[in-house]
Amino acid sequence: MYLGGICFITDRMLSNLSVEDSVKKVLDAGVKFIQYREKTLSRRDIYFQAGILRKRTEEYNATFVVNDHCDIALAVDADGVHLGQDDMPINNARKIMGGRIIGISTHSLRQAVEAGKAGADYIGFGPVYHTDMKDAGNPKGPERIAEISSSIEIPIVAIGGINLRNMHYCFESGAAAIAVASSILKSDDVFAAAKDICDMARRLTF
Repeated sequence: MYLGGICFITDRMLSNLSVEDSVKKVLDAGVKFIQYREKTLSRRDIYFQAGILRKRTEEYNATFVVNDHCDIALAVDADGVHLGQDDMPINNARKIMGGRIIGISTHSLRQAVEAGKAGADYIGFGPVYHTDMKDAGNPKGPERIAEISSSIEIPIVAIGGINLRNMHYCFESGAAAIAVASSILKSDDVFAAAKDICDMARRLTF
């Protein structure tokens, strides 16, 4: 499964577009890694929407992970699940997910190392820069990515306040991918914003 480049995180509160339409636009722009994050809908609605997104990402041969819910990820045949620090422990999630992808959000070197030892397939690390989207503590800065990169062997997905102007610091520091939401969804043209970020990622990583 592809875990590099750009990870697009869905957020229906940031755009007038539906989640389905925004995902279609970023896939058209070249994104190959979609993380479905939904915190307020019912589990039933999350299940149905995840199923739609799974079919759409399959059409583009893109990696698809569901936030928080191992059972829903399995039910829609997602490629994996992304867990937070307060979600199910990785070793228990592995019993459910089998060989599918398990990612985990981390905010420190200790958490990153623990995730690697526990068997995570990748970590999200951040917030790298200031972000209004999620209360995950103070910005860590891209230099922390370099520190973590030298301490673990699994891919790092940098997250938090990353945009076209600062993304190169994350890749230069050792991130395999950057996670983006607002820098795409808050733009006037979601497709164009996603394509600009994808094009920049290709120049930085090849």
